[in-house]
Amino acid sequence: MVGIGPGARNEISQRALNALKNSEMIVGYKLYVDLVKDIIKDKQVVATAMRKEIERVETAIREALTGKIVSIISSGDPGVYGMAGLVLEVVSQGNIHLPVEIISGIPAANAAAAVLGAPLMHDYAVISLSDLLTPWETIEKRVKCAAEADFIIVLYNPKSSQRDWQIRKTGNIVLQYKSPSTPVGIVKDASREGESVIITTLDKMTSYPIDMTTVIIIGNSTTYCYRNYMITKRGYQL
Repeated sequence: MVGIGPGARNEISQRALNALKNSEMIVGYKLYVDLVKDIIKDKQVVATAMRKEIERVETAIREALTGKIVSIISSGDPGVYGMAGLVLEVVSQGNIHLPVEIISGIPAANAAAAVLGAPLMHDYAVISLSDLLTPWETIEKRVKCAAEADFIIVLYNPKSSQRDWQIRKTGNIVLQYKSPSTPVGIVKDASREGESVIITTLDKMTSYPIDMTTVIIIGNSTTYCYRNYMITKRGYQL
C-alpha cells in the first residue's frame, strides 16, 4: 500500500519511490497511476476506473499470492480515505496469509493547509461529503457536531457533477455555529498542475468553483487572515 502524496513528484517520500521501483506490478485508480507514470513506465500496470476498488484489491492480492511484489497506490495517504483499510479487510476476512506493508504519504488536507498558511494549528475534523459509502444522515451529524465544538473542519469530496447540494447544506449547517466571517480556504488540485488557492469567508464559500479534487478548510473561532495566509491560533500568549 503506497501513498503517493497529493500529486507533485517532490512530495512523494523516498520510501514510497523505492517501493514503486522495487515492485513488479502497480495497481491503482487511473488518475493516480497517471501521476506516477514516469516512475512506473517499465512495470506491469493495472489501472481501473473509479468505484472499482474491490476489483483492484482482489487483483492485487491474487497476483501477490503468485509471488509478485505488488503495489496498490493511493493518492495522499493510503490510510486516509485510501485503500489500506479495504486491503486489510479483504485479507482478514479471507484469512489470507500475505504480508502487507503500508507506506504513508502526505494527505491532501496537509498539502492544502500548507499552501493556505497554518489553518490546522489546533484540533480539526476531517469529513468527506461523499455519501456513496456513508449515509448522508451520518455525515450531517458529524458536520453539526464538529461545527458546534468549534473544530477546524476539513472537507473532502465536497461536490461532484452528481452531488451538488451537499456542500450548500453543509455550509448552512456550519453557519448555525460559526460566524459568517470565519475564514475558509478552498484549494483545488493541491500540488498538482493547475493548483488554485482561494481564501474567502464562510458566507461566501459556495459561490466559488468547487469539485471532487477540491479540499475546503473552514477555520475555528480563532482563525484569521494575514496577507495571503490563513492562521489559526495555537494559544501562545504573545
